[in-house]
Formats: sequence, structure tokens, C-alpha cells
Amino acid sequence: MRTHTGEKPYRCEECNERFSLLSNLKRHMRTHTGERPYRCEECGRQFSLLDSLTSHMRTHTGEKPYRCEECGRKFSEFGHLKQHIKTHTGEKPFRCEECGRQFSRLDTLKIHMRTHTGEKQYKCKDCSRQFSRLDTIKEHMRTHTGEKPYRCEECSKQFSQLRDLKAHIRSHTGEKPYKCEECSRHFNKQFKETHRANSQSGETEYVLNVQQKLSPSLIRIPDG
Repeated sequence: MRTHTGEKPYRCEECNERFSLLSNLKRHMRTHTGERPYRCEECGRQFSLLDSLTSHMRTHTGEKPYRCEECGRKFSEFGHLKQHIKTHTGEKPFRCEECGRQFSRLDTLKIHMRTHTGEKQYKCKDCSRQFSRLDTIKEHMRTHTGEKPYRCEECSKQFSQLRDLKAHIRSHTGEKPYKCEECSRHFNKQFKETHRANSQSGETEYVLNVQQKLSPSLIRIPDG
């Protein structure tokens, strides 16, 4: 009946949060004690909640019980499906208070906020450079390790950065994704490079704009 009355007689002594059921209070207390009674038999990881262990087990079994009705994609966690559905609805409930940009995911908003705060929480252990995004520091680390996970399917040349592979693929496809808005010529050179176009007033330098389309069949993305 407390779900109807809103009564919450059980109070956490640590943070004063209240609960309608004693079992919910006990679950909550593990966030303070650090207790993790549920252990994965596959890899040994431990969890404070049984449903967290259940979700984790799907990383071993490959089970994906949650299916998108729009496109058929399947997900191992319901939360991931909810996030994905926003790509169909266009819903962007998370708004940046600084600049007004809106995002479909809270974690994307948090990453964006670092462009305003200047926060760089990821530090390279080799050279002490700092980065605001995890994927950026992962890319940077390859400059130290020499890892080249991106391979061209045409000539087997390997690259440490995906953008370098994409640029290289144009040498095979002949693709020219950069268009000059002034003279409509297309180029395969890097973004922000310039070319000189003849006009009635003489030679003028223009910045190239990106209209990038690549052949995904030529790109080998590493597993994991």
C-alpha cells in the first residue's frame, strides 16, 4: 500500500534517503558499505546488485533480449535500447546551460560540458598530456605504443588513426570529398587545406569544405 500512500518509513542513517521497503534500504546501504555479494563465475567481477550481475553476464553469453521495433537492432541492456530509440525519435532531453546545445544522452552532455569548463581528466602516463575525452587519449596512446589497428583492405597498409585510413582510402577510390564553394572543384586533400582558384578579380585563396563519403567496405575496424 505504501506505493499508493507514498509513505517511506525506512531511512538511511548515512545520507537520510528514505525508502518504502526495507529490502530497498538494504540494497541502498551497499552504496555506502561497498559490499558486493554477487560474483560473476566467468571473470570474478563482483556486484552490489543482482540485476547488475544479470546484465553483466550477457557480456559473456552474448544474449541481447531487448529489440528495437523500428530497425530490429538488439541490445543486452534495456537502458541501451532506451538510448538508441532516441536516434529514431530525435529526442534530445539533455540541454547545455552554457550554450543551449541539446543531446540525446546524458554522458554526451557531460563530455560536451568539458569544452566549457576546460576539464581534462584523462592524463597520459607517458608524456603527461591531458585530454577531455577517453577516446582521444586512446588515440593518443598509439603514438607511444606504435599500435596500428586500422588496415586498408586494398593494400594492407596499416594506420594508428581511423581518419588517416579514411584519407588513404581515397588514393584507391579516387574520391574527392572536399568541394570549393567558390569554383565547385573537388579535391581529395585534407580539411582546412586551401587551393587557389582563378576569379575575375585575380587569384583568391579559399578554405575547402568537407562533404565526406567513404567506402566502408575498404575499412577494417579492429575487434573490440
